[in-house]
Amino acid sequence: MVNITPVPPAVTAEQISARLERLPLSRWHVKTRVLVGVATFFDGFDQLMIAYALPVLIPFFGLNPGMIAWTIAVGGIGMLLGALAGGWAADRVGRVPVLIGSLVLYAVTSLLMAGTSTLWLFLVLRFIQGFGLGAEVPVAATYIGEITRAHRRGRFVLLYELIFPAGLVASALVAAWVVPTLGWRWLFALGAIPLVLVPFLRRVPESPRWLAAHGRLEEADRATRRIEEQVAAQKGELPDPVLSEAKAVKQGRVRVTELFQGVYLRRTLMLAAAWLTAYFVNYGIAAWLPTLYGRVFHLDVDTALRYSVATSIAGIVGCVVIALTIDLIGRRVAITAAMLGSAATLFVLASTGATSAGSVLLWSALSAMCIFAVNLALYVYTAELYPTRMRALGCSVGGAFGRLGIIIGPLVVGGLIDRGFSIADVFVVMGAVAVIGALTTVVFAVETRERTLEEISQ
Repeated sequence: MVNITPVPPAVTAEQISARLERLPLSRWHVKTRVLVGVATFFDGFDQLMIAYALPVLIPFFGLNPGMIAWTIAVGGIGMLLGALAGGWAADRVGRVPVLIGSLVLYAVTSLLMAGTSTLWLFLVLRFIQGFGLGAEVPVAATYIGEITRAHRRGRFVLLYELIFPAGLVASALVAAWVVPTLGWRWLFALGAIPLVLVPFLRRVPESPRWLAAHGRLEEADRATRRIEEQVAAQKGELPDPVLSEAKAVKQGRVRVTELFQGVYLRRTLMLAAAWLTAYFVNYGIAAWLPTLYGRVFHLDVDTALRYSVATSIAGIVGCVVIALTIDLIGRRVAITAAMLGSAATLFVLASTGATSAGSVLLWSALSAMCIFAVNLALYVYTAELYPTRMRALGCSVGGAFGRLGIIIGPLVVGGLIDRGFSIADVFVVMGAVAVIGALTTVVFAVETRERTLEEISQ
């Protein structure tokens, strides 16, 4: 093993931060990012499978438009509560235990959903599954952000976060074959695959920043040394830590009210609006697209699912673009521009009348490129705006507003369609919501590019 420069035992959270900031990108970072990312991949896979199963579930359970909307929304309600509970727990018991617990919860309930034929039980399990899904994603983003240094943090974190929309695309691709061929039950049964990750996640070290922020400095020092040794084994002698000029890291447990005090009030309200509007638009459209293709344009299930796959793939392209550019143009510009791009494409789609499945596919795909990018960027940006002791809670509150958008968006679309509004009217509403999100971000967002987490939190 390569020798590393001796480092005095850390006695402060600032020293832990400085030691993490000096670490170059290494195989350890990539390995950890991939391992946590695989769990997030299956989170994305499970999250949208309900949309792709709906064309078959509608006749199976005899769902009307109102029941369809609630079948979609009940998972979002679970995600909202799960996001809040997961962040609260992660700031108290640690990032890794919550990651593992949430993974087990949504994997097991997905398997149970595959075995039920009763609507009320299916919905209860969908709610519980959503709880686990909601808890996992923001905590995973928090963990990855805390082990990453400031330089090119946006690119590193977002390249990890690409695994989430990849899971969404995989869900569409798998569903396009599994649902018509094997049936919807097999689609949900596949959601149990993440259980094989549990033994590997148990070996992931707890976030040293979290340990230090809770006064567990000896454990933070040991966790940091484990990471340093693995990085040094690849990179050789490490540079000396450089203490930041930021104020001392405040320790202790966080109160929820702190999210709405001082500098954090503006940040929390801005993030709430951004998460709510972005997910309102994304899921208001995505959750209904397969059903709209079938009910309005009379496409068969196979074709409707293939069209939905194309939209999701377009969203992946947008995610790649923002991951590669966010450190160059900054978070504020990237999120605002992407939100406006989504609004513009939706308005174009509405102005054409959305009279054919082809036009809906084209413009909804372009909108997905933009709104997927916003969703992705919010994960790295939210984790940067709060101090370590309340970072997971801050992420969970942002995520909870996103889940609220997941609930409201499909319900609004279902309500508009149920009341006789045209598809064009639906896209006008979605575009207007995207404009509100863009205006809120450009006015109230603060830039975090190339700044350490400790500097930003003040």
